[in-house]
Amino acid sequence: MSSKKILFLGPSDSPLIHWLRGKDEKITQTAEKISPEFILENDFSFLISYGYRYILGKNILNKFPDKAINLHISYLPWNRGTDPNFWSFIENTPKGVTIHYLDEGVDTGDIIVQRAVQFDSKKETLATSYQQLHATIQQLFKENWQDIKTGLCHRKKQIGNGSTHKAKDKEPFLYLVKDRWNTSISVLEKSELKKPL
Repeated sequence: MSSKKILFLGPSDSPLIHWLRGKDEKITQTAEKISPEFILENDFSFLISYGYRYILGKNILNKFPDKAINLHISYLPWNRGTDPNFWSFIENTPKGVTIHYLDEGVDTGDIIVQRAVQFDSKKETLATSYQQLHATIQQLFKENWQDIKTGLCHRKKQIGNGSTHKAKDKEPFLYLVKDRWNTSISVLEKSELKKPL
């Protein structure tokens, strides 16, 4: 299939940008907030969101029917929103990565493909688990990109309520991450949702 003009929303140093260009895909990258006018002016045919900080509204998504996907480092429907890796350990929920279609909700769109990830809590830190999740989702994307861009991929509705978190939800638990990214995930697993006195 001929290459599409793809809008990549996320950091400019994402390894997937280089990989896509190596597949002769025409990529425009931005981490800035976008407008419908920007979409129309550039005539994009596909949208990939990976590490993008803004929620896309209906006025943007309507221009990409079944052509807008997000790469999220959680096993949806668990841990939608911010800090999914952190919450998977705090709340002992399934861990993994998901590629899904974008809709107006926060990480609520139909699932295309996902993969569970197991961690050794005695060896892993927030940093190493985060790196592993990103390596996994990038590999999953590469394995499935052809089917995704041609519309041959499977899709399924998210089942169950799962969980959603905002940035402020993490504040009562910041005492657990004194070592920040070097914090052992075993510390988070043992927290049992206890807040500091």
